[in-house]
Amino acid sequence: MPAPQFGRITEGPAPAAGGESFLTLLAGGGARVVRIASLGHADPPGEWYDQAEDEFVLLVAGAARLGFPDGTERALSPGDWAVIPAHCRHRVAWTDPERETLWLALHLPPA
Repeated sequence: MPAPQFGRITEGPAPAAGGESFLTLLAGGGARVVRIASLGHADPPGEWYDQAEDEFVLLVAGAARLGFPDGTERALSPGDWAVIPAHCRHRVAWTDPERETLWLALHLPPA
């Protein structure tokens, strides 16, 4: 029988300035739980995520804005979450350049 695993969401690879780091915390049954750390990161204009799976994201620390093709942006603060449906194009428009922004993302398998 596997042993339980424990960790701390604030511990993990640090992002380089202007970048992101990703750490998969759990994967199984087609789902993934990913810790994402950002520091002054923004996806290049015109680059979009277009994922085959639904995604739930929770902003744990820091600050961020998600952008959408219609030009709208949504600001996120700690405790804010979003459900991004499969094939909903989106991008990270901005993350705080002064402090690490920490996300928890759950990717669900395609229906």
